[in-house]
Amino acid sequence: MNQLKQIQTQVFVLGLAQNVDAVQKIMAFLADPSVGNLCCAQRYFDRIKTPSLFAYNVMIKAYTKSGGFGKAICLFDKMRLDGLRADNYTYPFVCKSIGCLREALIGEKIHGFVVKYGDAFDYYVCNSMIDMYGELVRNEDAHKVFNEMPERDIVSWNVLIAGYVKCKKFEDAIGVYLQMRDDKRVKPNEATVVSTLSACIALKILELGKEIHHYISNEIGFTTIIGNSLLDMYSKCGCLDVAREIFDGLPTKNVKCWTTMVSNYVNCGQLEDARQLFDTSPVKDIVLWTAMINGYVQFNQVDDALDLFQQMQVSKIKPDKFTVVALLTGCAQVGALEQGKWIHEYMNEHKITIDAVCGTALIDMYAKCGCIDKSLDVFNMLNEKDTASWTSIICALSLNGQPKKALELFYQMKESGFKPDDITFISVLNACSHGGLVDEGWMHFESMKSLYQIEPKTEHYGCLIDLLGHAGLLKEAEKVINKIPKENDDILVPVYGALLGACRLYGDVDMGEHLVNRLSEIERDESSFLTLLANIYAFVGRWEDVKKIRNKMRIIGVLSRLMVIFTSF
Repeated sequence: MNQLKQIQTQVFVLGLAQNVDAVQKIMAFLADPSVGNLCCAQRYFDRIKTPSLFAYNVMIKAYTKSGGFGKAICLFDKMRLDGLRADNYTYPFVCKSIGCLREALIGEKIHGFVVKYGDAFDYYVCNSMIDMYGELVRNEDAHKVFNEMPERDIVSWNVLIAGYVKCKKFEDAIGVYLQMRDDKRVKPNEATVVSTLSACIALKILELGKEIHHYISNEIGFTTIIGNSLLDMYSKCGCLDVAREIFDGLPTKNVKCWTTMVSNYVNCGQLEDARQLFDTSPVKDIVLWTAMINGYVQFNQVDDALDLFQQMQVSKIKPDKFTVVALLTGCAQVGALEQGKWIHEYMNEHKITIDAVCGTALIDMYAKCGCIDKSLDVFNMLNEKDTASWTSIICALSLNGQPKKALELFYQMKESGFKPDDITFISVLNACSHGGLVDEGWMHFESMKSLYQIEPKTEHYGCLIDLLGHAGLLKEAEKVINKIPKENDDILVPVYGALLGACRLYGDVDMGEHLVNRLSEIERDESSFLTLLANIYAFVGRWEDVKKIRNKMRIIGVLSRLMVIFTSF
């Protein structure tokens, strides 16, 4: 920067301040991200009375690279007003800015300029438009641009595949890869196989993953990025041993490789193997520490998670919000209030920002430890709330016997402009059930689809059935069961079980027997619902029937053991 000041001084001394070339060169130097003085570059740009296309391109690129996407688009508009036509250097950065801002209408306008001025056959321009449409989740438009290209390079294919993967259209991504594989003019590279392996992981297509692995071995060779993708693919397709072989064979491993393998062991429940690998890793970053802590939390080993967190402090690794959220989740699972309080204090002492994500975890932890007042304190303290934090406090109040307060907050949530999601409605329906608010429960259930276009799931039907059952409206509850959309009858077993529990509450033997007959048609394991029927008989004092049920269950138990013996031979 001192050198720049000397240059600026010389420019003024030599009378070059009005020399456009000199000013543009200084501007370009300042606009370089490595220098990072974009404000100063803008001042030099503003001195130029009639900026050239070069000057505009430099500034559009600089703003795009620095995240000033709106400013980049404004400069493009100003450039056009100055009578300048964009070239194949301008469009890629403008398209990038449009994609990042999700400005679909501006994207269409840019596409129109490209066609109008004859740039639709340029690789750089078309590839940037394919990428832009991918960011805008308009994959059909991206594919149309791709199809209209007279020639496509490797980037064209890669950007189209990556766009489909980004939008979770994995079948389409694989379709493009297969089309590319059959096109002899272009060969898949690292970017191609990494994107396609992501699609294979999502769809659990092991065979194509193996085919890509073979291609990598013969044509590309292994890189750290490719190795990570293969590790992930084999692990998530159930081939952990193969993943470990690849891991052991990688010539160089970065911390992401170690994290991927540790996470894969965790996801398969192999915590000892995960910990052994974790301890072996030569470099541990916050992501790897959090992955191992989260593994312990997933399997309710909260003490081990807290011990590892202490080791993390000793290693001078500063936790992030994902680390503390994992620990708070573990404390909530086992009701470890003291440990949860300690983590909360740690967050305050170390100035970890309690945003909506951390706040939601704290609300949940205090609620599940029975401290609803603390949950409310955390919620009220949050500067930024989201749907998840509102849902969490509604659930917390319902869980702690305050259904009316829960529903009050639900109305406040909507008044504050937050849109409830399917999880919110589970909490709301549970609150109605706990408060015996049948009419209100029905109203909220029906509003899911009519007001919010949320299709009720089995869980929502289960909440409604529980509400009706607790209110003694058993026949109405059965009518709701009959309306549940189902791929198979297995999903009905838990809701029938819930209604059987309500039959016991009201001593409705006829309905109980009827439901058991329905259940026997879809559930082979009779023992669970026969126990519920026996409880109904006991509730109304029909002890002979209780005895018959118990005898039947003994016979079922003996037959089950015999089946195990016979199948073992």
